[in-house]
Amino acid sequence: MADGDTSPTHLRIEREPGRWRGRWQRLRRRWWFRVLATLALLAGLGAFLLWLLVARHLPSVETLRRYEPQLPSYVRAADGAPIHAYAQMRRVQLSYNEFPPLLVRAFMAAEDRTFFSHHGLDFPGLVRAAGEGLIRGKTPRGTSTITQQVAKNLAVGNEASYMRKLKEAILAWRIEDTLSKQQIMELYLNSIELGRNSGGVAAASEAYFGKPLDKLALSQLAYLAILPKGPANYDPDRNTQRALARRNWVLGEMLRNGFIDQAQHDSAVAAPLGTVPRQTPRFERVGGYFVEEVRRQLAREFGENREDGPYSVYDGGLWVRSSLDPQLQAYAQRALRDGLLRFDRGRGWSGPIGTVAFEGDGWYSAFASKNIGVDYDNWRAAVVIARDSRAAQLGFDDGETGVLPAAAAAMPIRGKGGHAFDAIKVGDIVAVAPEGGGWSLRSVPKISGGMVVEDPSTGRILAMQGGFDSRLQAFNRATQATRQPGSTIKPIVYAAALENGMTPASIVVDGPFCVWQGAGLGQKCFRNFGNARGAGPHTLRWGIEQSRNLMTVQIANTTGMDKVVDLIQRIGISKTRFNPYLSYALGAGETTVLRMVNAYSILVNHGRALNPTLIDFVQDRRGRVIFPANWRACQGCNAPDWNGKPMPRPVSRARQVLDPMVAYQMVHITEGVIQRGTATVLRDLGRPIMGKTGTTNGPTDVWFVGGTPQMIGGLYLGYDSPSNLGGYAQGGSIAAPIFKEFAVPAFKGMDVLPFTAPPGIRMVRIDRGSGRPVQGGWPTEDPLSPIIWEAFRPESDPRRTRRTANAEVAPAAAPTTQRKADRQGDSDFLQRQGGIY
Repeated sequence: MADGDTSPTHLRIEREPGRWRGRWQRLRRRWWFRVLATLALLAGLGAFLLWLLVARHLPSVETLRRYEPQLPSYVRAADGAPIHAYAQMRRVQLSYNEFPPLLVRAFMAAEDRTFFSHHGLDFPGLVRAAGEGLIRGKTPRGTSTITQQVAKNLAVGNEASYMRKLKEAILAWRIEDTLSKQQIMELYLNSIELGRNSGGVAAASEAYFGKPLDKLALSQLAYLAILPKGPANYDPDRNTQRALARRNWVLGEMLRNGFIDQAQHDSAVAAPLGTVPRQTPRFERVGGYFVEEVRRQLAREFGENREDGPYSVYDGGLWVRSSLDPQLQAYAQRALRDGLLRFDRGRGWSGPIGTVAFEGDGWYSAFASKNIGVDYDNWRAAVVIARDSRAAQLGFDDGETGVLPAAAAAMPIRGKGGHAFDAIKVGDIVAVAPEGGGWSLRSVPKISGGMVVEDPSTGRILAMQGGFDSRLQAFNRATQATRQPGSTIKPIVYAAALENGMTPASIVVDGPFCVWQGAGLGQKCFRNFGNARGAGPHTLRWGIEQSRNLMTVQIANTTGMDKVVDLIQRIGISKTRFNPYLSYALGAGETTVLRMVNAYSILVNHGRALNPTLIDFVQDRRGRVIFPANWRACQGCNAPDWNGKPMPRPVSRARQVLDPMVAYQMVHITEGVIQRGTATVLRDLGRPIMGKTGTTNGPTDVWFVGGTPQMIGGLYLGYDSPSNLGGYAQGGSIAAPIFKEFAVPAFKGMDVLPFTAPPGIRMVRIDRGSGRPVQGGWPTEDPLSPIIWEAFRPESDPRRTRRTANAEVAPAAAPTTQRKADRQGDSDFLQRQGGIY
């Protein structure tokens, strides 16, 4: 079209914009338009503020999809049986299909009958709540659908306010857009708190009825449905009639909504509540010290609560397979407890095991909050709730009461005299056992100790007992108490000597030995236990079997204490290196039962390092192994078509901390401790056993460590604040019998196996007294036979080694500590023996 064209079409196009501008101007002048525009602006601003202040802080859709309820972590024994649960609240997670249909209907009748038809909000209820708040000034409560309750449990909280209701409504709408109705109901039934420390209906079923959900009757399912309104309000013991009335109302609502028929309704209404008393799960009393040590390790690895990470101990839903053998744990627990009671018997009443303050009838809740119990035999913990001159009234953790007659508490008070009954006060928590028609006072021993049992081929801890009762004494003396090991350190000292040229047949003088400690300190002269006099020259083996201190310091001094403490550290007895003082060769350093048992297990394991473990592996809630990092399943280990033949074993990659032949030599020598030495009480067990007793200065602690090729155990007894046990106390007379009490049932049915010798070891017949090889005669089964088999390394085999009188390994003492005549006599003896073997 040419410039200046004024055709009608061109004019119409030019006029259109102006016309629309005019209409817009006229529209803007209308009052109703201004009102609508203002409302739209305010609505938009309100929506933005709602998002800014409320909605943006709520969980996202993806978060809702990934939501996982807090679940306890379960510990299983080596055989897979559950033994403990770490939980701030007990909870069992089920899928929707695992919930009984009548349970779902009961909760709908009680909480939200239109659950499957609404979109998350009960609008009439919201209007009603708002009206109550505005007109009557009430705080908005109730009106929550099941979806809103899920929203509250997930993120909103329990604050009673309009802001909470607003958040709840927004999140409920999101949940309905994100999850199916079945998923929402599953979240609800798994997360709702129903009292008795139970989260979710599955845990509540066990807590209130002692059986799983699928075993509950309709009346019991209806009872669970009343609990979200307030478990304490419908406590089956204190508010029985109120609970019955509310349960029957739920049953009536189920009938009215067509969820059940009249016959089902009438039968359920006539039924009692059927609840059981509050109780602690039986398995939670198995291996208390063991499972607490497992908890510490898990907490170090994963943290304790959800804020520490997704695999936290108390709410991460972990499945922990431990190495605990429940049967061995029971034997160890029984043996140690019996030993503690034997030692403590006759010393008088040790006093109450705790105290609690209460007023009137409030003893039960006050006592329950203490969580104190005793599970030895038929003993029980009880609180004294009243007393007079003839008897005391007792209260127990199940709410029952009993009577303690004064005559049943007549034992003397330890260290004070008088009768125990006179010292008992209201509020004291005491240990009692049934006797006649009442109860009799018992005394929890003051002496304590720890015991550990380990598999020497793997380092797995099979049993652990850290005191008399973990509910009374949480301190684990098997892992936390650092004590002097006494003579149980001697096999390590002698192993260092074997590493550095000595043999089991080397002759060492059991005689006076003193060292100069410097100006101001003077000389220190060592002594045998009980001040026993020196017995003259004897074999190294004899020194171990008879636990001779003087021979031990002679050997340590000859070997060099720097080499001795190096082996002590290498074998894991101490985290830090001991000072190279001779007193450490007699057990003056500090260690734990666990470390000593592991050290002996290393000896049995041919000198290969072991890391003592209580946890085999850890799985997350979906079954994926998350610990240890290098865990691999054993394919075919339980195959039904296994032919019974030994399967090839992978080559061990364990670090060698001690020559395997030296390790075996020491195991072979310590078998003599059982046959002829300080632990002959174990000889009649009738199988190869190695071990060593120990008694510390005082004596303040008594020890035994040892065992078979299949298991090594160790224990000590002593007061927590070290004090004298009495001059008669020795490892052989107190600790070894405790191990025997454990071993008799533990070894029953176990294969009788010898300790295996590593390749290259030479077994030589020697004279047990002189250490010289013999050509005629053979060892017999008599432990006192003069001829025995002795283990030698190839280079020290006395049949092949030239004996030289110059190879002196039992030196004379320092010139300031021994007369020249004594030194010359020792040297003459060594020369007469033709050298050292």
